[in-house]
Amino acid sequence: MLSNRVPFTCDRRRFLAAGLAAGVAAIPLASAMGSEERGFFVRHGLPVGLQLYAVSDAARADINGTLAKVALIGYRTVELAGFHGHDVATLRAAADRAGLEFTSIHITAQPRGADPGLEGDIGRLCAELRVLGIKRVVMPMFLIPPKVPPLAGKESFIGFVARAAEHLTLDDWKRTAAFLNDRGNAFKREGMQFGYHNHNPEFAPLRDTTGFEVLMRETQPDLVSFEMDAGWVAAAGIEPAQLLIRYPGRFRQMHVKDLLPSTQANYRFQQDPTEVGRGIIQWRTLLPAAHSAGIREFFVEQEPPFTKDRFDALGESFSYLEKVG
Repeated sequence: MLSNRVPFTCDRRRFLAAGLAAGVAAIPLASAMGSEERGFFVRHGLPVGLQLYAVSDAARADINGTLAKVALIGYRTVELAGFHGHDVATLRAAADRAGLEFTSIHITAQPRGADPGLEGDIGRLCAELRVLGIKRVVMPMFLIPPKVPPLAGKESFIGFVARAAEHLTLDDWKRTAAFLNDRGNAFKREGMQFGYHNHNPEFAPLRDTTGFEVLMRETQPDLVSFEMDAGWVAAAGIEPAQLLIRYPGRFRQMHVKDLLPSTQANYRFQQDPTEVGRGIIQWRTLLPAAHSAGIREFFVEQEPPFTKDRFDALGESFSYLEKVG
């Protein structure tokens, strides 16, 4: 763990313009401040969803058993991270057995293994996604610049993308934005919604802007929405609620993820993860703010390393969210 920890504050972020802090007060938070008998999700009639990436290895090995455990915890909706090594018929049958609904999926720009990529035939991809009942497709990562040497040796995929992020230029972010617009238009023609999921390299200063600002500025709102990963936003040293104010109407989904106070603000895919409700994020404030901003899909996700069984950890997160006001 690095020393000289940077405090979690957004005052030093050029990314956040003056006046955002005052803007946070404009979000109706009365329901979050009071003592309510019903939790946030029950009150708004929303399910607590899970991003299956958190237990991807288990899903690849035993999709039926994995989804049964997910449903037993209490999750009702699932966002897939690719197809987890299965064909769509197998996934559909497993979800039906468990009583779960697939509503969203992460798909990378280029194919990875047996998983499809966004550079392929969108019509064919959407035909498969309709079998699963999916309504929204999310691109989980920026485009890797061609100049970056490919993944090699024992390098992990996260290590590879962290290395790639160090080389990103303004033109690279503009290239990602153009790709998002193009794919968003293709999905719109198919009746599907399309979005982009952030990590924390998006918020690294780049001249007088950031990659995230480029994406917001150069993508078309009617073609591209955004899925806020609250954990990665916080890992960049930014208050997630302030980002909602900065870009009203652009976010439609949220990854519900928490961090330990030991997390240092960075742009390098680093965080100290923990179960939701045990970390630094103020969910009693953020969840109502997200709802007021138009977010209706919430998916729990936790990054490794886990300090306990992954399903136990996801169960703790669900129990917290079931009760939080």
